[in-house]
Amino acid sequence: MEGPNISLAISNNNDHSSISADQVLVAIGFTPNTQDLGLETIGVEMDSQGFIKIDNRMSTNIDNVYAIGDVTGKLLLAHVASAQGIVVAETIAEHPTVTLDYKMLPRATYCHPEVASFGYTELEAQESGYDTKISKFRFSANGKALGMGDHNGWIKIVGDNKRNTILGVHLIGPQVTELLPELSLAYNMELTADNIARNVHAHPTLSEAIMETAQGLVDEIIHA
Repeated sequence: MEGPNISLAISNNNDHSSISADQVLVAIGFTPNTQDLGLETIGVEMDSQGFIKIDNRMSTNIDNVYAIGDVTGKLLLAHVASAQGIVVAETIAEHPTVTLDYKMLPRATYCHPEVASFGYTELEAQESGYDTKISKFRFSANGKALGMGDHNGWIKIVGDNKRNTILGVHLIGPQVTELLPELSLAYNMELTADNIARNVHAHPTLSEAIMETAQGLVDEIIHA
């Protein structure tokens, strides 16, 4: 920084460049807004960072006091808070509900290209003892992406080689946040890679990339 001017020097082996900017945003994590709410007064337990401790029904340690959303520190995303809220409503109404598996809930980053994922990474799956099989498909082989002129990126599926099911999905590319639901549903319904690969997708669509990635898991990929 020199006066009001901000620049970032980038060095990659023998390549050197710089980026100029007006401001610097420092993102170092999240702090829950749980102070001055009287939670300590009634004895609600919080962790060392100030996040409210909950069980799988979003209950705190105090009867009839629930917490959802970012203050729980589980997965700080709006759709996760919504899912937690539904669990709370069903619990209060004594209606059958579900237990959220936060690792398998969708994550979405709205940049360009978009980034989306859920589940295990390849390394996490291997460290957890799974026999993994990996399939990766690039959008440069997808007709819709080519027609849009936006074909950078890929889909990667981390599969369980023994059960032929999905352990995790990682996507970078055009509108990939819209492609997650098919894959997360396939996981929740315990569909196999064959089920996804043989599900006929309309052409031309970005979703065909899902089908082709699944085809790679069963060694039947067409457009490699």
